[in-house]
Amino acid sequence: MATFLFDKIIFGPVISRRLGISLGINVLPLGCKFCNFDCVYCECGLSFFEVAKSNALPTREEISQALKAKLVSMQENNDMLDVITFAGNGEPTLHPEFSEIVDDTIFLRNTYFPGALVSVLSNSTMLSNPAVIESLKKVDQNILKLDSGLVSTIEAMNQPEGKIDLPKLVSYLKQFDGKLIIQTMFTKGTIKGKWIDNTTQDDLQAWEAIIEQVRPQMVMIYTIDRDTPYEGLQKIPLTELDEIALVVKSKGIEVQVSG
Repeated sequence: MATFLFDKIIFGPVISRRLGISLGINVLPLGCKFCNFDCVYCECGLSFFEVAKSNALPTREEISQALKAKLVSMQENNDMLDVITFAGNGEPTLHPEFSEIVDDTIFLRNTYFPGALVSVLSNSTMLSNPAVIESLKKVDQNILKLDSGLVSTIEAMNQPEGKIDLPKLVSYLKQFDGKLIIQTMFTKGTIKGKWIDNTTQDDLQAWEAIIEQVRPQMVMIYTIDRDTPYEGLQKIPLTELDEIALVVKSKGIEVQVSG
């Protein structure tokens, strides 16, 4: 199915079903996916990570200049802005200057749109880097992916570049002391001849156990809404997502559902 890549450092603002009026920052190569996950549902398509590594990343200065120019223009036009979001063509925390870019972004937000939030959408793979953890603690919405509580499902859905050490990942998530948002995509379907489904009872029980350990400030649960690299993925009904949300709410954790 058709997918797309961003060809600019700054894109939008767009209306996000989870974040509101969002101005996006792509700190990754333009027109090329740069990610150590290859999620079966990714709107950016499939990843060729080793090939992508040879593509130039935008520099800290280029990102700062592009963001400043856009914010100045939006301010002059009296535009609305709810959030500045690190997203784009893959995993933003892979950028070697990610920490400095976060600092620049917070400074520019404070200067031009102090009422806007700064968000990062991350696949959680770089949490072994203390600098990444400290930078994520600085942003308003630290949104980290966890699509299942079972390694086998994570590997099937997210197709990581390396092995997943789930206990270690949970230990990293707990370092935020609740100042994080867990984001989970629910879907199912046959991919490359293999059935994938993170809504099974075993998956949900394991996922809920991690949610209870980590106790994030919020859980965002959603299902596919855009084109995906593979045909056959199914949209999970809103009624089923609401049932999952009720279990999380019963633990005293806020939930946002996007059908």
